[in-house]
Formats: sequence, structure tokens, C-alpha cells
Amino acid sequence: MADGPAITRLIARCPPLDVNSAYCNLLQCTHFADHCIVAEREGEVVGWVSGYRPPSDPQSLFIWQVAVSTQARGQGLAARMIEALLARPSAAGVTHLTTTVTSDNRPSWALFGALAQRWKAPLDKTLHFERESHFAGAHPSEWQARIGPLRRASRSNHSRGDQAI
Repeated sequence: MADGPAITRLIARCPPLDVNSAYCNLLQCTHFADHCIVAEREGEVVGWVSGYRPPSDPQSLFIWQVAVSTQARGQGLAARMIEALLARPSAAGVTHLTTTVTSDNRPSWALFGALAQRWKAPLDKTLHFERESHFAGAHPSEWQARIGPLRRASRSNHSRGDQAI
């Protein structure tokens, strides 16, 4: 929970991510702690992945946000954090990884495409929240990326756990 302010600052430095309230980030750090992860380097938060298992689809791990500071990019940190989350006991029974991404967010599409390829699992893309009908034109459409089914061995062979982050 003490990481909440640092996570809020990191997300603010990672456009095009939507900036959540500090309160929302604190809820993620507490209510959803089993499905969130922080990466630190020399005492500074350089990575954050937030997620949860949707009550309507408990076999999925929904990735809410992935934030990596500029100095930690290009080193595979985001993928390692996601794989560490999937290796946790709290991810037992997860068969799919889902997220929503705007069509122009190339780094996110590259990340999720690379994970699907690494895990040898299909990635399906479907419109989830439409610009006009869901966001009243104020936000681009969000596309759902759904990877799976996941085989436990394929997704954890590449994971080194929280210590490697």
C-alpha cells in the first residue's frame, strides 16, 4: 500500500495510460494485491502491472494497466511482471489473459502479441468499448485482446518469479 503514490506518479509519466485517482491505485494495491505487481530499481518504482480476475470470467486474468518507466523500457520487464503474476498461486485456474487496448497503442499490442507467440497461444482481438457509444466520443475505442487457452507449463517456463523482476 505504501507504493500507491509512487505508482500514481509512474502512471502519470507513462502516456497514453489513463491516469487513475490515487485512491483507485491504493485500492488496486490492497483489494487486488494478489494480481498486481511492482518492480523497483534502487528503491524507485520502475514498473507496475495491475490486474484482477473478473467475477463474470474467473478463468481469466484481466490486465488493467502496464506501466514501465522510460529508464526500464526495452528490457522485457513488462512481460516478466505478467509472467510472475501468472506464476503466483492466486492465478491457479487461469486459462486466459485479457486486457483492453486502444488500436494506436503499439507498445501494448507488441507486448501482448509477443506473449501470445511465446506461449504459443492464440490472441483474439474484438471491439470491447466503442468510442461513441461507451465514451461519448471522449476516448478512443478499446479493443479486447484475449490470449489463450494458456497451458500452465508454457506460460511459466519463461517466468522467473517476483525475484527476477
